[in-house]
Amino acid sequence: MLKFRKSVVAASLLTALGFATPSAAATFDGDWNVQITSSSAACSSSASVSIGISNGQVASNSMTVTASGRVAEAGNISVTLSTGLKRAVGTGRLSGTSGSGTWRAALCSGTWTAQRN
Repeated sequence: MLKFRKSVVAASLLTALGFATPSAAATFDGDWNVQITSSSAACSSSASVSIGISNGQVASNSMTVTASGRVAEAGNISVTLSTGLKRAVGTGRLSGTSGSGTWRAALCSGTWTAQRN
């Protein structure tokens, strides 16, 4: 009985903190095209990357960029993109078939928008 209570408490805490349950996260499942823009002269002005979401987990659809992260039940998303030694962290929100947010890296920052394919 104690083990069951711990499981229920843990699941409730994760939900309250915004982490998606598998069925809720499936709302955002699919392939997404992400447009990345930077306002910094030190970085390229724009790029595009394809990511996939499955049960709330973010993964890359490309061999050149590694993507990881999570989508919460309400659509809040946290993503890390990396290629070679470069790494960027983004946060934002997905809603239906689109989303937007901000990102930052060592010398750059900017915004992103996403469309579900």
